[in-house]
Amino acid sequence: MSNYQDWLQDQPAQPKKLPALQVAPIHGVLPYAGDRNPLTRSDTVKRVSAAIATPMSGGIRQVYHFDGESEYAVALDALRSPDLYGLEVQLPPITFDCSRTLKERSHKFDLRFTFTDGYRRAVYVRNATSLAKRETQDEIDDIFAAVTDDFADDAIVVCADDYTRAYRDNLRRIWDLLQVADPEADAIVEEAARTTNYWYLDDLISNCDLEQWRGYQAAIRLIGQNVIWTDMHGVIDYPSRVALNA
Repeated sequence: MSNYQDWLQDQPAQPKKLPALQVAPIHGVLPYAGDRNPLTRSDTVKRVSAAIATPMSGGIRQVYHFDGESEYAVALDALRSPDLYGLEVQLPPITFDCSRTLKERSHKFDLRFTFTDGYRRAVYVRNATSLAKRETQDEIDDIFAAVTDDFADDAIVVCADDYTRAYRDNLRRIWDLLQVADPEADAIVEEAARTTNYWYLDDLISNCDLEQWRGYQAAIRLIGQNVIWTDMHGVIDYPSRVALNA
């Protein structure tokens, strides 16, 4: 019988840390422009890459890498707004004075949104457990105090735990369907939402003179545009409770 220690010695040495994955150039898509590449291997975090077009990119899709599903969900949530002009991820580091260590440190914001009026907002995403810690709160205060006007007009904290799995799945579905233009169906479903009686999404679609699939897609787009309300923390489907947003 072979000895376990001998077996271990026969195994090839594993690299301590593999390099981040590289995305090859994509025809017709702008390359990734973040300061760092977060696509390292992880057993706990799901990295996300997506090609997204914004007015800032001239309507041309650009590659974006997100450190995890929460950051991607925050971006998709913001992209629903017609006031969003541009999206940036993995920003260059800013230096700040750490009040705990009394040393200069650096921080890289996860996201930055630019709106149509030119206003820029930096976004700090962290889970609830981390945000509850005193040291994290102190760090946030130090980082936000170091944000200058040339970097962003303001900075906000987003709790990753607010984006449940169902919420994230709904945002992905909404984003995909917002890329599908069907203004006629959208207008018909919106008119029904404003003038007919319904309780569930299936009821609303039944009130429309549309194929069921067109009505469903239009309703999802209207939910994404905040015309129609539903519980975003439950999977949006035909039995979902819906209402006209006040």
